[in-house]
Amino acid sequence: MEYREKNVALCIVFTIITCGIYGLYWLVTLNDEMMDVTREEGTSGLLVLVLTIVTCGIYGLYWCYQMGKRVDWMNSTYGRHTDNSGLLYLVVSLLGFSIVVYAVMQYELNQYHRNMLG
Repeated sequence: MEYREKNVALCIVFTIITCGIYGLYWLVTLNDEMMDVTREEGTSGLLVLVLTIVTCGIYGLYWCYQMGKRVDWMNSTYGRHTDNSGLLYLVVSLLGFSIVVYAVMQYELNQYHRNMLG
């Protein structure tokens, strides 16, 4: 799968002007792109979305925590140390700022691809 860098600011703006609908798409693509980077077999982005909706957001909190652990792994592959991103993402999401978590994840994915793919 070829990676196309997303502009974080535009993703935030689109999420706000679509009343969160773009945010659902963003969640799906973030999950799938992260799974490609980490080469893990796991839950697809669409299933993450369905489980988050069915559990009234509880699965989304777990997902944010797991994605933070993947971001830490991803950063370590190109020599950048981050620690406990999962806990940070969980706390920020619990406070109701999941869009901030998505923005940070997207930024980290963009950075990874810049560093690893030139």
